[in-house]
Amino acid sequence: MIPELGHFALALAVAIGFAQGIFPLWGAWRRDARLIQAAPAIAIGQFIALGTAYACLTWSNVVDDFSVLNVAENGHSLKPLIYKISGTWGNHEGSILLWCLIISLCGAAVAVAGGNLPSSLRARVLGVLGLSSVGFQLFALIESNPFVRLWPPPMDGRDMNPLLQDPGLAIHPPILYIGYVGFAVPFAFAVAALLEGRIDAAWGRWVRPWTLAAWCFLTCGIALGSWWAYYELGWGGYWFWDPVENASLLPWLTGTALLHSAIVVEKREALKTWTVLLAIGTFSLSLSGTFLVRSGILNSVHSFANDPARGVFILALLGLVIGGSLLLFALRAPVLAASGVFAPISREGGLVLNNILLCSIAAVVMTGTTYPLFADLLLGEKLSVGGPFFNSTVLPLAVPVFAAMSVGPVLSWKRADLGSALIRLWWALLLALAVGGYAAIGMKILPALAFGAAVWLIAGAAAEVIERVRLFRVPLGDSLARLRGLPRSTFGTTLGHAGLGVTIAGIAGMSLASEAIVLVKPGAATHLAGYDWKLIELHDGAGPNYDARVATIEISRNGALVAVLAPERRQFPVQNITTTEAKIATNLVRDLYAVLGDERDGGAVLRLHVNPLAPWIWLGAGVMALGGLLSLTDRRLRVGAPLRRAGQAAAKSAAKMGAKA
Repeated sequence: MIPELGHFALALAVAIGFAQGIFPLWGAWRRDARLIQAAPAIAIGQFIALGTAYACLTWSNVVDDFSVLNVAENGHSLKPLIYKISGTWGNHEGSILLWCLIISLCGAAVAVAGGNLPSSLRARVLGVLGLSSVGFQLFALIESNPFVRLWPPPMDGRDMNPLLQDPGLAIHPPILYIGYVGFAVPFAFAVAALLEGRIDAAWGRWVRPWTLAAWCFLTCGIALGSWWAYYELGWGGYWFWDPVENASLLPWLTGTALLHSAIVVEKREALKTWTVLLAIGTFSLSLSGTFLVRSGILNSVHSFANDPARGVFILALLGLVIGGSLLLFALRAPVLAASGVFAPISREGGLVLNNILLCSIAAVVMTGTTYPLFADLLLGEKLSVGGPFFNSTVLPLAVPVFAAMSVGPVLSWKRADLGSALIRLWWALLLALAVGGYAAIGMKILPALAFGAAVWLIAGAAAEVIERVRLFRVPLGDSLARLRGLPRSTFGTTLGHAGLGVTIAGIAGMSLASEAIVLVKPGAATHLAGYDWKLIELHDGAGPNYDARVATIEISRNGALVAVLAPERRQFPVQNITTTEAKIATNLVRDLYAVLGDERDGGAVLRLHVNPLAPWIWLGAGVMALGGLLSLTDRRLRVGAPLRRAGQAAAKSAAKMGAKA
């Protein structure tokens, strides 16, 4: 009964989605107040319907209802409860339903939190979100129905991919999806602005918090995925330039550019068409990433589908959403004339440079990711594009980004003096050169440059705050008073830029990592990077749905015990898959990392790593996301811009009073 209720709720959501996509847009075009006012209620209704459908699928997984095909193919009675819940989205059908749920959540959020928007603009935004979501709901209902029944039901399920049975993967997909789908809101604002034929400073103010929220979730989602790959896949690395990893990086790059471009729209009413194009492009890249993963084109642990019919359906959706929005942009963008001007050397100019470089990096990553696919399709050639290509092409573009990130915030708006800005940063530059020069003594040039860049970003981020409070130029009490008066967005920007510096320092530290693959017998020890690794014993273990072989390793330095690790090799009998479970001892400055391999000759093969500063990679990402969340608490972003109609009414009233006078 519960699966039928979920199926009905999904079908109801499709009907409500069509209503949300048609009535608000029709009402805004016809200026029908009843249809405009009905838009928020319709959006909330769609969220309730999809929430009900998703809750029914989750319940079916939790109670092991193997009469549901989706549960039978991905569930198992011995699977722990947390993975029964996460298994709801750990497969193709469930992940698509989660996508639909999140985009309906975005619509409900706009309906509830968009009270400061003009009613016609909110109606258009909700209408665009409705049209964007209904296609995926139809896809879930027709091609990827998670509520299909199976008769007779099996005694037990086939279990889910063991690699996905991990706490990191239990929380990574929903956070990543919120980031992906969250960019649907700026997309909807962009399309609504094209339909309305108007973009101004208020529009820039309205779109920024939605962009920032999506960016924060996407940052956390990418970081969690990288962290999961680091400790779960057992290879000791943090980024492989895997096509699916690149698919998540692309909207992050253009979303970062969109976030900065919206500031220029708000401050100067410039870059209007470019900002709209970025909003369309960022959501398009999110959809494209979905197509690459869900169509089965990319072979990855992330991939769930290998059905050509599903790929064609998603490709058709992409054509409608991306093609339709770009066609509308081509027709309507000329009316969005920029009214603000600024000099090339200004804070706005720095933001423009930031946009150009970030989009150039995105273009390089997209080319390296998709070219092998087209080469295989059109030329029949099997090509592999990996780390060396991306490292050699992205790095030259990333260096000027890092350079501009510290200079831009200390430039004045509209027109600035580059020389005086550099003078304010003299101490940050000197500190970066000192650290980079010292690092170059004992390491290669690229890691040394990376350490220098990290210090430059962190010190440059602090320099903006120091400059604004006029530290050492006015009495300390005055500086503290100025510090208390700074808006939260200033501190958020500082944390965001400094967090990137912390991540770069972590990446640079990983270049100094030590690694060894050794055969060690119980009671014997091996030496790596100043540590003694002693294999104490090998013993059997058991989990709820797997058998394990566990190694106990004592790590000591200069005779003092540092850590005890117990890496595992797990055998999942249902799917007959063996996985490794790496164990890590960290002090936030370095990681001691051990993986248990095969056993032979009375010993075990151990893969050992000493990774300096590895935790900083994910710590920096967390600091970046924290900076974004802190900016979201800024009253100027929470309250947003006043209603246009209120401003227009005041202007008309003033004009009438002037005429009477």
